[in-house]
Amino acid sequence: MRKRKKGRRLSRKKDQRKALLRALASSLILKEKIKTTEAKAKEVLGFAEKQITLSKTGNLNSRRLLARKFSKEIVKKLVEVIGPRYKERKGGYTRIIKLGQRKSDGANMAIIELLK
Repeated sequence: MRKRKKGRRLSRKKDQRKALLRALASSLILKEKIKTTEAKAKEVLGFAEKQITLSKTGNLNSRRLLARKFSKEIVKKLVEVIGPRYKERKGGYTRIIKLGQRKSDGANMAIIELLK
């Protein structure tokens, strides 16, 4: 019985779950709006917001920490575009909009997007 475990398992092992979160966050950063299941959207929200907060400083250390998780293209966009956009904002860089159930399997769908 699972008790007091933070986060969702998403029916994946740890390394697969980590890769999924990185891929979703990468897509969110590049496209600034993605459509996914509600559970995945809620899980990637915290991960993406931590990376955006890290990118707000824009120094060498934050670039290196971001480069561990993302490609050069994504790090560049985070530090040069997204970081300065949210410089004055304390948090809450993303929004989840619930869409209802997917027709094929009934999964709850949602759109997660970066605020302007």
